[in-house]
Order: sequence, then C-alpha cells, then structure tokens
Amino acid sequence: MTLQIEVDGEQIRITGEVNDQKKRDFLAGATALLFPMIEAMACGTPVIAFRSGSVPEVIEDGVSGFIVETEEEAVQAVKRLATLDRREVRRAFERRFTALRMAEDYIRHYRQLLGSTSLQSRPALELNSR
Repeated sequence: MTLQIEVDGEQIRITGEVNDQKKRDFLAGATALLFPMIEAMACGTPVIAFRSGSVPEVIEDGVSGFIVETEEEAVQAVKRLATLDRREVRRAFERRFTALRMAEDYIRHYRQLLGSTSLQSRPALELNSR
C-alpha cells in the first residue's frame, strides 16, 4: 500500500491510499523515498511500519516499534508508543545492526563457508582490526 502525502507549509497530511496507476506517477515523480528504520532505531526512536518488504526482518514488533497491516492499526500504534522503552529500542538496534555486530556475523559466515581452521582460531575482533 502506498499513501499519498501532501506537504502544506509546515503541515504534513496523509491523504489516503494511492491506486496502482497513481502510485506509479507518485513514486516516479518523487525525488527520493526516505525510509530510515534502522537509523531511527539507532537513536532509540520506535518505528511504525506496514508489514511488507524487510519490515518484519528489521522491526521487532512491540520492542523496536510496531508492524501494522492497515491505516487504522497505524493510528492505534501511535497511541501505544508510550508503552515502548526507547532504551530498549536502542538495545534492539545494538543487538542486530551495529557495524561490529554485522562484521562479526560476516566473519562467522565466512568461517562456515571456508571451513578454515586458520580463521576459526583467530578472534573476530583481531580480524576486524586488520
């Protein structure tokens, strides 16, 4: 689902769902699509996003934000934001998306692919510092 958003001075309004034809025009005419989920989580800011694409893989529903199916669910999620702990949002980011965490995951995967004992005997941090 794509929602058309109009910027009116300092006010931003969601004007409703856009059909397939309007969606093509809407997105084709856009300068960019901004979707900074992980960046928001890094700042401890919860994310409310529609269940599509990578959203379920990135957002921990009820921890780092809310995954919604409809516009009404999105409205209800806004009302539940106070139930989320922003420190926990940041911790969720740290568990999964820091550069160090991701580099260690790559090293672990490379070790599995290579089956190399020479890589397995060296600590990940030592490999990252090279």
